[in-house]
Amino acid sequence: MTAATLDGAPAPIAPATAEPKVNWTFLILGFAGMVIGQFMAILDIQIVASSLPQIQSGVGASADQISWIQTAYLIPEVVMIPLSGYLSRLWGTQKVFMISCAGFVLMSIAVGLSSSVEVMIVFRAIQGFVGGAMIPTVFAVAFTAFPASRRVTASVFIGLIVTLAPTIGPTLGGHLTEALSWRWLFFINVPFGLLSFFLVWRYARFDKGDPGLSRGFDWWGLGLMATFLMSLQFVLEEGSKNNWFADDLILLLSVVAAVTGPTFVWRSLTYWNPVVELRAFNNRNFLVGIVMTFTVGAALFGGSFLLPLFLSRVRDYSPAEVGTTLVVSGLAMFMTAPIAGRLVRILDLRILMCGGFVMASWGMWDARTVTTEWGFWEFAGIQALRGSGIMLAMLAAQQVTMSTMPPHMVKNASGLVNLFRNVGGAFGLAFLNTSLTTNTAIHLGELTSGISIGDTRMQEMLAGISARMTGSIDPDGAAMKAMYGMLNRQATTLAFGDAFAMLAIGCAVGACVTLLAQPVKPGSVAPATDAH
Repeated sequence: MTAATLDGAPAPIAPATAEPKVNWTFLILGFAGMVIGQFMAILDIQIVASSLPQIQSGVGASADQISWIQTAYLIPEVVMIPLSGYLSRLWGTQKVFMISCAGFVLMSIAVGLSSSVEVMIVFRAIQGFVGGAMIPTVFAVAFTAFPASRRVTASVFIGLIVTLAPTIGPTLGGHLTEALSWRWLFFINVPFGLLSFFLVWRYARFDKGDPGLSRGFDWWGLGLMATFLMSLQFVLEEGSKNNWFADDLILLLSVVAAVTGPTFVWRSLTYWNPVVELRAFNNRNFLVGIVMTFTVGAALFGGSFLLPLFLSRVRDYSPAEVGTTLVVSGLAMFMTAPIAGRLVRILDLRILMCGGFVMASWGMWDARTVTTEWGFWEFAGIQALRGSGIMLAMLAAQQVTMSTMPPHMVKNASGLVNLFRNVGGAFGLAFLNTSLTTNTAIHLGELTSGISIGDTRMQEMLAGISARMTGSIDPDGAAMKAMYGMLNRQATTLAFGDAFAMLAIGCAVGACVTLLAQPVKPGSVAPATDAH
């Protein structure tokens, strides 16, 4: 851009500011240590998903209690994720990450050694809270510690971790449980946690804290934020299981969230030293990027939820078979990452975001025609499109979100980005869970209403099934039960098709919203770092 004097005459162009000298050994090893910790924290959300029955029998939990192994981790985590930005500015990134990593490892050991479900839930909640800080701090470092020319590369690695961890979590969990025991789902964190802690302690000297921020700490803001986010997360996690507002506790917490949410926003905008700086939303690209991140979260966690559930519920696949089928999505993301990193440098980021969402939408839309016979090959192309599209959209969304963010707001902004991705996933799962339950009942009613017990073909089919059940006490009753099971399986499959279609529509809407972002030059990234 040409500079000018006050009278309009061209002024001499100042030489380009050279990028600061970087100790690449310290930066890469320190960042690698943080990435390992981030991977563990995200992986631990999903790693127990395929092994809940084994955990249930191991600690003697009821069916209602066992779901809290995941819920107890997620609810406190959403409080720490936005809070970590404030703590990083107060104590410094290295100290915050080390405390988080050490607490996460200790709680992993405690969870693995738990002998009762009540104790396990308590340790799991603490694990989620302390581990939550490892997720957004890595994102902030990518945009503050790395020179501008290398920030896209750092973002590629973060994108791989964020997308691969929830994808391979259930698969890895299933194999660990089969080969060792369910306790190793948590013990596996120990060696990697120690490695992460050492690398961060030795090399991650990225910034210094500002102890002056402790003056006037906003305890009211923290209390309002914690109450709002934990109430919202509980409603989203448990609402579909408890028939939403028909349950008194869900209704109460919905009201609490509706009251404390706006109050927290008001407090953060009026207090001089807020826990979370919400003025970042004044930035148009940040706002559009947050909407994109929310949609990516729904598509990422929603797709990772639907496919394994379909394969286990309809196809009766084992955890190992589910993992084999899901590997296509992980491979697609892994192979797309370097291509996406190159495209970010040469294409308008809005085009890249839009194209990514279109690809994901295309894949999910194709899955709407799913049948009871679909397996690895039928889902391979769908997973490839979805995985590649999400990787493209996520990487571009990261760049758009942070491209025009002032340096002093990057840490707070990174917490908000990760928070909205997690909340987007929670919204997606809650919506899909409710959709599956409701649409299965609707389709089952339609199928049963279209069948007459007096129909000749129906009677012949029942007679044939009954003949195969001659060894049972009541062959006719067993035949009717088998027929109901067939109809329910078909209704469930149709409901999954509806859910895939809804996810496709959501991604298509996301593709349209990308056009609202301001133009971002290819290769444009966050502004120069502000070490303090």
